[in-house]
Amino acid sequence: MATPEFVTSLRAKIGHDPLWLPGVTAVTFDDAGRVLLCRRADSGRWALITGILDPGEEPAPGALRELEEETGVVAEVEHMIHAGSHGPITFPNGDVCRFLNLAFRCRPVSGQARVNDDESLEVAWFAVDALPELSDRHRMLIDLAVRADGVPAFTR
Repeated sequence: MATPEFVTSLRAKIGHDPLWLPGVTAVTFDDAGRVLLCRRADSGRWALITGILDPGEEPAPGALRELEEETGVVAEVEHMIHAGSHGPITFPNGDVCRFLNLAFRCRPVSGQARVNDDESLEVAWFAVDALPELSDRHRMLIDLAVRADGVPAFTR
């Protein structure tokens, strides 16, 4: 599902006005050290696996849910790597959002990487030294995940 029902309900009331949402990012590395990316259906750009938490959902399980829903990969969280805010982001339909995003380094435990919903055009593993074009934010999160030591980065 591209837009959670609770967001659709809010949008019916506020239109395209800015909305503050809780988000998660899964930075997932396989045993070969490759990172899992998807090519987004809405923008056509390669990206890490991201999503919006459902009301009351815990962040780490939410990141794992998004990862499995979008890629078919079942994983476990190794570390929280980053807490931060980003946006505003204007989506193709005109909706404006800002996100409080929690990012996690993950390790796959089962499943085969594939397009598993309508949010992605492609899903693939990439060597860290051979990444496609990514946003600066996603490159930063990959760099943090490579160096992850269990202490999340955040603005102090």
